[in-house]
Amino acid sequence: MTATPTVPQKGRPASASAAPTQFIKTKLETYAYRRFGAGSAPPIVCLQHFTGTLDNWDPAVADRLAQDREVILFESAGLGRSTGAVPTTVPAMAEHFLAFADALGLTRIDLLGFSLGGMVAQVAALERPSLIRRMLLVGTAPEGGEDVMHLEKPELSRILGDPSLKGYQVLVKLFFTPSEASQAAGQAFASRLMARTDDREPISGPSVAQAQIAAFRAWERVEGERFGKLRRITQPCLVVNGVFDTMIPVRNSYFLVEHLPNATLLVYPDAGHGSLFQYHESFVRQAGLFLDGERSA
Repeated sequence: MTATPTVPQKGRPASASAAPTQFIKTKLETYAYRRFGAGSAPPIVCLQHFTGTLDNWDPAVADRLAQDREVILFESAGLGRSTGAVPTTVPAMAEHFLAFADALGLTRIDLLGFSLGGMVAQVAALERPSLIRRMLLVGTAPEGGEDVMHLEKPELSRILGDPSLKGYQVLVKLFFTPSEASQAAGQAFASRLMARTDDREPISGPSVAQAQIAAFRAWERVEGERFGKLRRITQPCLVVNGVFDTMIPVRNSYFLVEHLPNATLLVYPDAGHGSLFQYHESFVRQAGLFLDGERSA
């Protein structure tokens, strides 16, 4: 396994917008990633949402996290410039993440899993508990959750079928509530995503969406005791969502905190799926307090 040369930690950029895209070849595929920031805390690896690439991480979140720790943005198989096909199950996605972690030589990390990434994080914690110290599970659902990314729902299909919405404007409508304040926050979010002008990733196409939708449908089905696996995830978890999330409703966050042995719930008002981006200052502050707690644990 070989990786492109990495910059020594002290010389790494402190911004998601400035970090170069790197590539690492593993036993499975070659993955694109960005690595930036520095600090004595364990690195935090970020796992992205439905169809999202490296360019979908909000600098207002990623850059603030990188002030105290190293941040690693991971792009899984079939996304952006990573090779291979997008898996159609969450466990297969987790296998790619663990291959990536092994190739980078990561032995103790924190995980930020947003949406689909939060599902991958749960499986990774079950498969490799020694690797993961703490987890932030944002806008996500447990296996066996309800109403997980049903894009045919009228409130979602109207947005996805609106020809006047282009590019990040689709995310503004999907991730933020209709209120004036939330939509203004969404426009600010879209502007921040455009801060990186070079070395950007290809936009995900229909084949990516189809494979990930298949993974969501499989994730909703569960054999045996519903939510029983969550009791085996003993890492401290901060579960975050917006109260009006229409993509993965907030009741799934309540399922998580009810059954995870060591979880705290943070729900933001007048917020949807992108609550961490709408309330980025609060989110990063709460995330920092959570991640810094019992750092030796």
